[in-house]
Amino acid sequence: MKAVLQRVTSCSVTVDGNVTGEIEKGFLILLGVEKEDTKKEAEKLSAKISGLRVFSDENDKMNLSLLDIGGSVLVVSQFTLCANCRHGRRPDFFAAARPETAEPLYEYFCTQMKNNGVGRVEKGIFGADMKVSLLNDGPVTIILDTKEL
Repeated sequence: MKAVLQRVTSCSVTVDGNVTGEIEKGFLILLGVEKEDTKKEAEKLSAKISGLRVFSDENDKMNLSLLDIGGSVLVVSQFTLCANCRHGRRPDFFAAARPETAEPLYEYFCTQMKNNGVGRVEKGIFGADMKVSLLNDGPVTIILDTKEL
């Protein structure tokens, strides 16, 4: 399972002109589910993200977690994070989980974020053509891969 975290002051996702999720301070999480992923990866990744200390404290040091600041998350499914670009110029997506596997794990990940204490978890619409708007804070952007955790 792969995630790109962007620390944001605000972000939203729109599908067919309708806002389906929006938050203020917290993380925009682009989430890629791979074929081998299970609930274990979702649990590991959500725990890591919930406790990651990348928000500024009173001394302007990245020392506070999402939970410390009472932040929110907007989780957007993104199978393109599973792209293989090693050969040629056209990526393949064979490592991405099929929708019937990926969607339940995406939903489980969102539930785990709530179970880890995140008060507000917003989502895009799985498999939809989404437009994401954000105001990146910092900017701070972090890539996580459960194979490396």
